Formats: sequence, C-alpha cells, structure tokens
Amino acid sequence: MVEEERTEELAPEAAAVQAVEEAPTEESAARIQALEHQLAEEKDRLLRMAAEFENSKKRLAREAALRQDYAEESFMREILPAIDNLERALAQGQEGGAQALLDGVELTRQGLMATLERLGLSAIVSLGQPFDPHRHEAMTVEATDELPPSHVLREFQKGYQFKERVIRPARVVVSKKGC
Repeated sequence: MVEEERTEELAPEAAAVQAVEEAPTEESAARIQALEHQLAEEKDRLLRMAAEFENSKKRLAREAALRQDYAEESFMREILPAIDNLERALAQGQEGGAQALLDGVELTRQGLMATLERLGLSAIVSLGQPFDPHRHEAMTVEATDELPPSHVLREFQKGYQFKERVIRPARVVVSKKGC
C-alpha cells in the first residue's frame, strides 16, 4: 500500500520514466544491443591500433639496428679513392723511383684529408697557440724566448677534432720563460 501511495505522488512523467526503467521495451533493448555492438567494434579497433603500434615499434627497432650496422658504409665508400690512389702511388714508385712515390703518397694524403674534412674532421691548429689542455697534451716543457710562456712550441703529433669534439689531442712541446 505504501508503494501505491508513492506512485500516486510522482508526476505522470516520472512514473513513465520509472516504468521504462523497470521494464525494458523492445526499443531500449535494441538501443542496448546497438551500444554493445558499438563497444565491441571500438574494443576491436583499439586492439588493432595497439597491435599496429607494437608492430611499428618492432619495425623501427629493426631499421635502427640496420642503420647502425651499416652506418660506416658511406665512410668506407668515401675512403676507397684514397686506397686506389695509394695503389697507384706504389705502382708509380716501382716504375718512376722515390720522387714519384713521394708525390703519389702526398697526393693521396691530400685527397684523404679532403674527404675527411668533407665528413667533418679537421686538424687542430697548435703551433704558436696558447696551450689548451682540452685540445693539447703536453709531452714536455721547453725554455725559450721565441714564444710567451704556455704556448705551443712544437708538435709531436697532430690533433684532430670531429665537428666540435676533440677526438685526439695534439701532442705538443709547451714553452716556458727562457733562463
């Protein structure tokens, strides 16, 4: 009886909503089924996207590994002309003597340096420059009046940098004040 009184108190619209909620009609059942179908399609699409993403990650990892394995290929291709020139210099040295060999080796050195410079390598200019521990390795110190103290007097071995990074410091003799 209490339930009947409550229903009477509800507005006619609220009673209609309550009736629909309590007993699903064919229309609401169809709507639920359509939403469930749409949810299933969205789940399937999401799973496919996740699988596609994983496949892309694996493909990118394989491609990165290949790039790393063959990164030096272009460098090797650039160096081949220097090897060819060395072989020609050796052949000329056998035919033309020591001067022809020296000329061939010098041309090869110039060609090799030009190739390396194109790729970003440069020699560190040291002679007469202030000593820089980031670019120079002091092998010895020598007293002199030719240069101010802590300047590079001589080079034992040239230093090189690749782009902005020193890959081998120059081995140098550093000046100190003469006696």
